[in-house]
Amino acid sequence: MAKRPVPRYDFKAFGEAIKAAREGRKESRKKVGDEMFISPRYLASIENKGQHPSLQIFFELIQRYNISVDQFLLEQPTGKNTQRRQLDALLDDMSDTGIRIVTATAREIAEVEGEEK
Repeated sequence: MAKRPVPRYDFKAFGEAIKAAREGRKESRKKVGDEMFISPRYLASIENKGQHPSLQIFFELIQRYNISVDQFLLEQPTGKNTQRRQLDALLDDMSDTGIRIVTATAREIAEVEGEEK
C-alpha cells in the first residue's frame, strides 16, 4: 500500500517556542533531558530543526512550559495563547501581596492603553 500523500506538519515554530520557554527559565537541555528521560540531542533537534516529537514528549513539553498548542495547530486559535498561559502559571505561585501588585500594575496599564485609543 502506498503512503498517503499528506504534507508533514512543520514543528519549527513549536520548537522555537519550547526553546524560548526553556531558556526563559534558564534550564539547560541536559537538565530537561534528565528530568524528562530524553537525550539533550533529541531536545535540541526538536528546538532547532523542528523534529517531530513523540506524542508523549509533545504533551510533556507543552505541560512543562505552559505552551498553547492552539497557536500551532489551529488556523484561528481559540484559547489562551502561550504568554497568557505562562503568566497564569506565574500567578499561581505568587503570594497575595504579589497578586495585589500585579493587579494594580495591570489596572494602570489598562488605563494608560485606554487613554491612547
